[in-house]
Amino acid sequence: MMKKICFLIIVFVFTACQPKQPKYIFYFIGDGMGVNQVLATEMYLAAQKGYIGVDSLSFTNFPIRNFISTYSKYNAVTCSAAAGTALASGYKTRKGAIGMDSLLQTPLYSVAYNAKKAGKSVGIVTTVSIDHATPAAFYAHQPNRSMGFEIAKDAAASNFDFFAGSGFSQCKKENEPNIISLLSDSGYFVARGIEQYFQQKNIADKIVLLQCDSMSNLPYVIDRTPADLSLPQMTEAAIEYLDKNSDGFFLMIEGGLIDWACHNNDAAAVLAEVEEFSDAIAKALDFYKKHADETLIVVTADHETGGIALGTGDYCLDLNVLQYQKCSVNELTNKISALREGGVFDWDNLKRLLQDNLGFWKELPLSEAEEYRLVSLYEQTLKTMEMMKVHNLYFDNELIAQTAIDILNRKAKIGWTSYGHSAGVVPVYAIGCKADMFEQVKDNVDIPRLMFKMLNNGPKQ
Repeated sequence: MMKKICFLIIVFVFTACQPKQPKYIFYFIGDGMGVNQVLATEMYLAAQKGYIGVDSLSFTNFPIRNFISTYSKYNAVTCSAAAGTALASGYKTRKGAIGMDSLLQTPLYSVAYNAKKAGKSVGIVTTVSIDHATPAAFYAHQPNRSMGFEIAKDAAASNFDFFAGSGFSQCKKENEPNIISLLSDSGYFVARGIEQYFQQKNIADKIVLLQCDSMSNLPYVIDRTPADLSLPQMTEAAIEYLDKNSDGFFLMIEGGLIDWACHNNDAAAVLAEVEEFSDAIAKALDFYKKHADETLIVVTADHETGGIALGTGDYCLDLNVLQYQKCSVNELTNKISALREGGVFDWDNLKRLLQDNLGFWKELPLSEAEEYRLVSLYEQTLKTMEMMKVHNLYFDNELIAQTAIDILNRKAKIGWTSYGHSAGVVPVYAIGCKADMFEQVKDNVDIPRLMFKMLNNGPKQ
């Protein structure tokens, strides 16, 4: 009897001395969010309050603040697929690969997979399609990110507990079942909108929360209506749904539209997306405050997009001018196209449109040179009545719309180097249980490797 008691005491002491691991892990990824996207948002918020400086976001005062490199296996400037795979699995891979090694032969399993294996509930949330590169890297294994249908099938087979996003980029394929039907057959309830989620959250074993109307991405924050899902809303729903498991949960949340707005060089839209990303992190912080000793929150990015520069040479910023932009460049393109298609594409109507949506000639006087740029483009377009395009990764924008946004950016003293990704470092912020371990990370693969250690079961390759 005495030996048994001594053994139990030893086991208890040994267990008590083991370092505590996080029960709840939040992994926030701001797609395309470099250090300047964060800083610009903080400086804009400060400018709105009338002072030069920074107005901190929910995560920028986390005790651990660091930065990492993002290059992929064969490219100094990474794509989202390779970057997402690195952040998910701890391994570098080739451009375009989703959860596959650089030879496209071996699956790379994510920390989300290992969290599920460890008994935790798992959630994936994004503002773009659920089969997009970053979320896909956490559950799918496909040689190319363009294989949306195959990636979505991997989501259905993942057995993860919660997905949320705009929808799926490719729901149907010849001789294949519909993805929504396949999800239902795999035990998921597919909720169209937050109301359906509320109706099913206590009933469904697994759930997929989608925008009411099937879309490739949610509207930008700057274009959004109350009927649209938001990232804070989806984050709150995910926390509520996953917090039923006594073993805890792993939740990856992506601010995917930060990247899309950066691809457009649309500064006002970028700042609104980063601010909403911060609001979503605030939801996790509310949870953390109730479970501070067993919750870890990590915030980072997969890469920087656009090469944004804060200042164009004359030692000042004028970010306040961005407040007059009322819609994204994509929506401005739609509005200009509607004028043309409606047969009312004259200079007075175009001028009124730019005035209403960007504040030109009203709150923001234009120089002679700025107005000449717009008038010249209008006259060129008028000759053919066809859209003159600026192509970037996701959209073809009206050249007039893109030029107008460029003029506004220049007034704000913001510059861009490209419509693509850059190799710039991205930030890392951490708070909570084991957060101090992230003080030493230097590269994107370091983050998931630490998380694997916390899950005590290592990467399965």
